[in-house]
Amino acid sequence: MKYKAVIFDLDGTLVNSIYDIADAMNTVLRKRNFNTYDYETYKTFVGHGVRSLILQAVPESPEKAKLVDVCLTEMLDIYSSCCTDKTAPYPGVLKLLDDLKSKNIKLAILSNKEDSLTKKVAKAILPDYVYPTLGLVEEALKKPNPQVLLELCKTLNVTPEECMYVGDTKADIQVAKNADMVAVGVSWGFRDKEELVKEGAHFIINTPADLLEIL
Repeated sequence: MKYKAVIFDLDGTLVNSIYDIADAMNTVLRKRNFNTYDYETYKTFVGHGVRSLILQAVPESPEKAKLVDVCLTEMLDIYSSCCTDKTAPYPGVLKLLDDLKSKNIKLAILSNKEDSLTKKVAKAILPDYVYPTLGLVEEALKKPNPQVLLELCKTLNVTPEECMYVGDTKADIQVAKNADMVAVGVSWGFRDKEELVKEGAHFIINTPADLLEIL
């Protein structure tokens, strides 16, 4: 088998977390009497880390830079307490992970979600699956920067050519290509298929089981 490892994005790929993310951010906005947003709008905000989310959600003002820092701390605190309330794996994801493990495929997660929250969600929602789970620890290292992804390959003892990266946003396709990996886009996530096609995904899958066909 050519591929020895599969590295996944988390939000919008393995789990649907948009409800908890949106609820937490709307709580922050509501506290300041700012406009809130619906779940579909939040799907366009996520993918590049919490700071990016807040930059898009908070209205423009002379004090915006300072406000973003304050809202970031508050958002992380609120989201940490509710990040598993409504979040659940997408249909077919657990079966896919079982099948991959049965084929001795190494599994890992790399997310732009803050690292401790990535680990918390993965542990709660995917409790029977053990793999390196990494989130964002430094803004400069977030996807599509391939540095952490390449380090993860070394941890898994595979070459980039032996690994595929699976995600739902352009950042996921870009980071895979920047690392010289096969980039697999999922059509069930937070972005539409057109974005994945535009970024040059090598494959686009419509169900988790489709990944096995590629393997």
